[in-house]
Amino acid sequence: MTRPKRAVRENAWLGRAKRIMALAQTGLAYAANDYERDRYRELEAISLAMMADLTGSEVAAIGPFFEGNCGYQTPKVDVRAGVIREGKILLVREKADGRWAPPGGFADIGCSPARTAVKETREEAGLRVEPVRLIAVLDKALHPHPPSPYHIYKILFLCRERGGKLAPGWEVLDAAFFDPRKLPPLSKERITRRQIGLFFEYRKHPSEPPVFD
Repeated sequence: MTRPKRAVRENAWLGRAKRIMALAQTGLAYAANDYERDRYRELEAISLAMMADLTGSEVAAIGPFFEGNCGYQTPKVDVRAGVIREGKILLVREKADGRWAPPGGFADIGCSPARTAVKETREEAGLRVEPVRLIAVLDKALHPHPPSPYHIYKILFLCRERGGKLAPGWEVLDAAFFDPRKLPPLSKERITRRQIGLFFEYRKHPSEPPVFD
């Protein structure tokens, strides 16, 4: 089985800007006085300006991503469920960009990765599933996704249908199964063609170890 090729590492300056933001937010949580807090807020502002320059976004559009964050900063976790039926894969159409991805999203506090895959598939596509195989744990920055202000790990599960009725939930525009050779426009923020291919490859070769990084 072929392993996915990692893309060129994310823009080095974007990585540094995100690291500065993490240090600033950690510092704000533990600052001992107003002088330290002012310095860390200045670092936050510098980080936001760098991210805006590097992504072509406005500072005002990026800032809300970090509002309310405090304490030691760690990567977010995006979980995706691969459900295959008669050689076709389940995809949902995202409201955010009108494009398609396997059901999933950021893991909630108190919900394990596998339970997140189950919950998201039920909520977004109306199907009950059982995770049967961990496919991959990926650093999003090392794969061909658009630049992101967050540092994100992606966890992919191969899942088996256990019931329910296919129907789009309120969080998405539509849900349907697609032939991997005739995929609709994909939400590149959430999934790549190569990652979709992994679900089919691991279905054929279930004894292969998961992909990582």
